[in-house]
Amino acid sequence: MDSYMHSHVERLDIVETGRRRRWSYDAKLKIVLESLAGPRLVSETARRHGLSRSQLVSWRRAFQATRAAASVGPAFVPAVIAPAKMGNGQEETAAGARMEIVLLCGRRIIVDVGVDPEAIGRLVAVLDRR
Repeated sequence: MDSYMHSHVERLDIVETGRRRRWSYDAKLKIVLESLAGPRLVSETARRHGLSRSQLVSWRRAFQATRAAASVGPAFVPAVIAPAKMGNGQEETAAGARMEIVLLCGRRIIVDVGVDPEAIGRLVAVLDRR
């Protein structure tokens, strides 16, 4: 019974695996930009900084996603102002003028010229979701 209660530990090895490193945003950005400087620099850059290749690849994906998200936004196109023609060949008066807005998704909004721009902005934000 005594042998079950007390076990002998003759040798205890402690293996140091290192601790998790924390990288600042600026350090990550510097490493990612270095890896993007030329073709086939991922493995070499990762080795130089003591990273695994997969870690650097995930940082690069996050960087690309951030950059892509920053570039997406409202896109403006030139406005074409032309008088509207009525069925009998006469031009429509300015009071009854209309405006057509074509969204990136292909939808069209036709509104009177006097519509509140903030209301149009809210409408565009809802309709142009992807």
